[in-house]
Amino acid sequence: MDRRQLLGSVSIFSGLSDKELDQLLQATTTKRLKAKEILFRKGDPGNQLYGILKGALKVMTTATDGKDVMFGLMGPGEVLGEIALLDSEDRSATIVAVEATELLTLHRRELIPFLEKNPRAAIALAGVLAARVRTLSERAEDRQTMPLPGRIAKKLLALSEEHGKRPIVGGPVEVRLPQQDLADLVGVTRESVNKQLRAWEEEGIVALGRGRVVLKNPEALEAVTSLYEL
Repeated sequence: MDRRQLLGSVSIFSGLSDKELDQLLQATTTKRLKAKEILFRKGDPGNQLYGILKGALKVMTTATDGKDVMFGLMGPGEVLGEIALLDSEDRSATIVAVEATELLTLHRRELIPFLEKNPRAAIALAGVLAARVRTLSERAEDRQTMPLPGRIAKKLLALSEEHGKRPIVGGPVEVRLPQQDLADLVGVTRESVNKQLRAWEEEGIVALGRGRVVLKNPEALEAVTSLYEL
């Protein structure tokens, strides 16, 4: 895949023509991160937009007790840094690479004029922002109304679809994520998540390993989610 194809795979630029992509491509650079490397910290100046070309990033914030808490996971084709870039405020979260990651980078001084000349890209960016708000709203609603098993099942299914891997072709999907990070995503303690996962492991629904959960019976997880969404 060449750089134009990589650029076109980023969600907000996917509807651009080859000519428009070529124009934008001239203003972009690429950045590579090693696993656990920090892209930026909460409070840093926000003057660049990033599109994930490959790899994964986790979105972190600091809890009242001073500990880092993960509240999002992002993968290829997703965009980050758009809020601080558009409102010229500081970064609202810390971003850390989960694995080796390649990013497409676009500076604010290049992006804003481009959006002014290309309404389709501006509309697509608005769609990204709307989806971000919808996701946060849905997550808040789940925490208020859905019991813990449903929340864990729903999150595992979403993670398997967006970031899952199959170590064996045709085999079960593996979600590579520490249980503490999963607990942060559903808003409970690691102990609560571990207790539920152990119960599902005994039932043959999942298999647990160091920093990973293998979905052996995703249909059972879908049934758990459906039960609580009725």
